[in-house]
Amino acid sequence: MIAFLLKRTANAAFVMLAVALLAFLIFRFFGDPVEMMVNEQATLQDRIELRERLGLNDGFVTQYTRFVTNAVQGDFGISYRNQQDVMVLIKERFPATFELVLVATVISLVVGIPAGVITAVYRDSRLANMLQLGSIIGVSLPSFVVGILLILAFSVSLGWLPAFGRGDTVDIGWWSTGLLTPSGRAALILPALSLSTFQVTLVMRLVRAEMLETLRADYIKFARARGVPKARVQWRHALRNCLMPVITLTGMQIGNLIAFALVTETVFQWPGMGMLFIQAVTFVDLPVMAAYLLIVSFIFVALNTLVDITYAWVDPRLRDDTARGNG
Repeated sequence: MIAFLLKRTANAAFVMLAVALLAFLIFRFFGDPVEMMVNEQATLQDRIELRERLGLNDGFVTQYTRFVTNAVQGDFGISYRNQQDVMVLIKERFPATFELVLVATVISLVVGIPAGVITAVYRDSRLANMLQLGSIIGVSLPSFVVGILLILAFSVSLGWLPAFGRGDTVDIGWWSTGLLTPSGRAALILPALSLSTFQVTLVMRLVRAEMLETLRADYIKFARARGVPKARVQWRHALRNCLMPVITLTGMQIGNLIAFALVTETVFQWPGMGMLFIQAVTFVDLPVMAAYLLIVSFIFVALNTLVDITYAWVDPRLRDDTARGNG
């Protein structure tokens, strides 16, 4: 198990170094940082001194090593656009993105799991067919289209929910949340629904496939033969054995939700990390772009490594296969 952990950790570190190299290349070779940081009245001597202070005259390896060392310490430099520390901007925006992703994940589980069970148990019912049709629509529509449709329906036509913004927030230390205010909760509903649409269909389809296979298992037939109520067999015994793949998928999809929340945040003007990244691309704010790439990649790598380790802990055959492969 120790060898398996070391290998997975080494793989994760190698991937992060490769991503850091990509982020460094973006930071180093796409535009001149000096020209973006100085004003028009700066003299040539000012530019030379700034270049020397930033270490841009050092060799490639030296600059890359410094970039990785600073990134590990949470130092991504100064934003060209805001003239603020990049990590401060990330800390201000991360709670909004995390809150959006958290609520979207909860919605996907609360809606997707029962829908998957219904479509598996009552395959020929009208409700199951409607849910199947809804899942096809959910997979087919891009998230920005779903967001626009939700705004047209619930904000423009009905006027029930706000179309943009985060509403009022409450600060708890450096963390800000809108879940504790009525306007914050109202503003969260539409973007969370938009972001969770695709995730709901994934969870629903996975639960349906797992349930159909589980219901054919011998222990399910034995439980029915013993007179265990049908609903108990379906919603307790069978569903419990279907949840492990769902939990795994959900954990891995959190990284996707964080990465691709930028589309939803743009549509709803949600002040999260995705919106910050879009603004950074618009103004060629390279330090923010590099920081966003590294942070999102780290979340992806950490979640996937955690899933691999959990699988190896649950199923010893995986680490045994790894050991034989190394041998």
